[in-house]
Amino acid sequence: MTENIHPMAPEHLPYFFASADGTDSLFTNMTFLTIGVIVLLGVLYFTLHSLPERMAHKGNATQLQLISILCILALFTHNNVFWVLALVLAAFRPPDFVTPLNTMAQSLQRIANREQRGD
Repeated sequence: MTENIHPMAPEHLPYFFASADGTDSLFTNMTFLTIGVIVLLGVLYFTLHSLPERMAHKGNATQLQLISILCILALFTHNNVFWVLALVLAAFRPPDFVTPLNTMAQSLQRIANREQRGD
């Protein structure tokens, strides 16, 4: 079966023209390419967005919760300040002020108990 070409049509048509049966290969390819690029950009965005939370899993629970809240705020408000703050909090460990204070309190408690017993 030969293809019926209109007598006014040129001899050679570019490949991106729609064929007589209605299929448009360029449109189909560009649709799949566009959807693929959008999905890949979304995956890249959310992977980059979750970076502070993945870094904070090594820290304590309070720090992880604070970083998670900042990341969610950054996601929904599109304020990069929250994300940068979460990244800084995840990268640097806060100093531990509680352990030395607890140690001092325990030492003072032992001294007070000794004085009460009369040692």
